[in-house]
Amino acid sequence: MKKKIKVKNLLVLFTCSITLALLSSCGTSKEVLSISEEEKLAFAAEDDEPVIIANEDVEYEITIIDPGFYTWLKSVAKPEGYYSQGFLENRNMLMVLEWNQRAIQPNRFNPDLYLMQIDYKNGIDYGYDVNYKMYNYFIFFQRKYNQRLGAFVPRI
Repeated sequence: MKKKIKVKNLLVLFTCSITLALLSSCGTSKEVLSISEEEKLAFAAEDDEPVIIANEDVEYEITIIDPGFYTWLKSVAKPEGYYSQGFLENRNMLMVLEWNQRAIQPNRFNPDLYLMQIDYKNGIDYGYDVNYKMYNYFIFFQRKYNQRLGAFVPRI
């Protein structure tokens, strides 16, 4: 009887150890973003112009009124042409899905950050300009408000 109890205790201890090891290795690590002085100044800009993201061919328009985005787009973001349209479309699709999930859960996510859903559909060619500005807004948003809209670290 004593041997069975010892073996059972060892088995429970072994199972707990493996479970604890697995849980600790699966934890998410938060990478600390390096924010430059130039970026901090852009985030603090209050008299910024709105940025209009539009494509008349597909009748698509979003107006970004987030203070600092215009300055950030002009001074910090990678220049137009740096990314391919395919890259921008793929990343935007992932971030729009996450954004929309957060927008419909105001009890779980800050409703002051996710005011409304974004109408962006896969398979529609919104053009380079729309995708470029939308992608950069997502990067700006994540960096300014310390959010993560997917698995990718919002780098510049």
